[in-house]
Amino acid sequence: MADMATVATLATAGGTLVLAVATFASVRSANRAARTAERALQAGLRPVLVPSRFQDPPEKIGWMDNHWAKVEGGRGYAAVENDNVYLAMPLRNVGPGIAVLHGWAPVYGEINAARSHSELDSFHRLSRDLYVPPSDTGFWQGAVRESEDPDFDPLVNLIKNREPIRVDILYGDHEGGQRTITRFSLNPYPDGWLASAGRHWNLDRPDPR
Repeated sequence: MADMATVATLATAGGTLVLAVATFASVRSANRAARTAERALQAGLRPVLVPSRFQDPPEKIGWMDNHWAKVEGGRGYAAVENDNVYLAMPLRNVGPGIAVLHGWAPVYGEINAARSHSELDSFHRLSRDLYVPPSDTGFWQGAVRESEDPDFDPLVNLIKNREPIRVDILYGDHEGGQRTITRFSLNPYPDGWLASAGRHWNLDRPDPR
């Protein structure tokens, strides 16, 4: 027959084990709840950009060299004037968070499902901050003014030959996270250019594909 000391020791050990299991379950549940709350917060800040709709109001867009353009909803702008390349596109933010635009990169050659986004070091940085509010419209604009820029001649040729212009636009939320690249196209039509979007890539979180 076991003595009282042995019984007490076993009881203490059993109680400690039960407490450890309960603590582990509690910590695991708290971590899961924290991750869920973090994902919910990020979802509430996440922007998603697409071309604006045809019924959206036009955007009046100006560049630092006093070049101006009025671009209707769902359209785009591409021009070569005074040895400068000008590009622009009205955008609509269909996500719940403010979109902050960071940069852009032209895309050349064949486009297919296997082709990824442009390398980050190839993006042109915007000369000013551009914002697109949630459930509202804004715009993207870009310019190439140096003939030595490797994108100058290819863009000039695309514009003059009236060929589709594809651009990767880099943006994120207003806290600097959730960076996303969306591939847009400016497609020629008789009165100008039509805008469309093809793919979205997530840089700071897993991609859905």
